[in-house]
Amino acid sequence: MNITSTDQARFLVEQFWQLMASNDFFSVSAVLSEDFILEWPQSGERIRGAENFAKMNAEYPAHGPWIFTVHQIMAEHQMAVSDVSITDGVQRARALSFFTVANDKIQKIVEFWPDPFVAPENRRHLVEIMN
Repeated sequence: MNITSTDQARFLVEQFWQLMASNDFFSVSAVLSEDFILEWPQSGERIRGAENFAKMNAEYPAHGPWIFTVHQIMAEHQMAVSDVSITDGVQRARALSFFTVANDKIQKIVEFWPDPFVAPENRRHLVEIMN
């Protein structure tokens, strides 16, 4: 069976989240390219290199081990997108991550961390609340 670039992108993103779930953030470098970049457009931050990425995750204040729930991964060619929930048992967040793959490694991630908000009353009659 031939592995397509789409299959490879999906596989690398699946591996990325499996390694993140180990909470050994330095192990994630196995799937990151030497010139890896992570961008957070909402805060205007850029992290260069797998080591800085690992240190940032290891130094982030947590109440326990991080648990990652992958809701969806979509891939096409050298691009993939994941929708993942993250919690340490106290903090809860959701990340939408856009991956670029090159030479069988993740070269770039552009990541968005949307904040939850209370649904407005004016559309209550049109919606149902998700739990």
